[in-house]
Amino acid sequence: MEGLKDIMSKKREALNRLFIVAILGGALAGFFILYPINEFVYYYEHGVEKPSVWTFISHQVFNSLRGNNPLKTTFYTGVGAAFGVLVAFLFNAWRRKIEHIQKLHSALEENLGALITQGEGPKLEFKSSFRWDVRQNKMNRGLENAVLKTLAGFMNGQGGTLLIGVDDDGNVLGLEKDYETLRKKNRDGFELAIMTAVSRKLGPEICQHLHVMFHTIEGKDVCRILVTPSHQPVFVRQDKTTKFYLRTGGSTRELNIEEAMSYVANRR
Repeated sequence: MEGLKDIMSKKREALNRLFIVAILGGALAGFFILYPINEFVYYYEHGVEKPSVWTFISHQVFNSLRGNNPLKTTFYTGVGAAFGVLVAFLFNAWRRKIEHIQKLHSALEENLGALITQGEGPKLEFKSSFRWDVRQNKMNRGLENAVLKTLAGFMNGQGGTLLIGVDDDGNVLGLEKDYETLRKKNRDGFELAIMTAVSRKLGPEICQHLHVMFHTIEGKDVCRILVTPSHQPVFVRQDKTTKFYLRTGGSTRELNIEEAMSYVANRR
């Protein structure tokens, strides 16, 4: 968990630096670019003949630097700073989108067989099934909570991949038994069941962080869910309570209220 806090702290510091630079750069651009442009327009619009346009503009700017035109100075630096913040916000959104696409592209390039061979880890989890109890050989809706807990843990952490249809030892079990528990007994029905459960217990807006795909290995279907981090805390509603899970190391653990609040505060 300390490692995740360090990563979040560095990201927050980088974001703060971006906006500080944007504000300062925007303020300077507002004063040294927008202000002179406005004086240039004013010069010709009002038919000022003397002095020359450049002398007029430089005089106005140096006057403001001396503090003689505080209203103009405040206005143009303020407009520039606001524009800088807007540019920084758009740049940050664009950067996050690119990172998201790159992560998905990188995940898709991974060979699923090799992924299973490497075993579970901080960003990889196996689940034998979604709702079919392999040990009791019957449907068990309670197993859905284990899948939802893992998905929430990944979203509250650094993201990851969940494989359903593979046991803890990396043996491919397939989804055929799960299919039998569904109204629509195929891949589409399985994906719908996953998304419905997520929407109901984590929130419909959370579905955007999940990318579901299917693979055939050893003649059996395996579901791969690519999970991207959420910038908002993700909670799981279980038995009339709300729980917070976080992926740490090779496991997903529940955080108590104090731990969850501390983590969310440090992650911003």
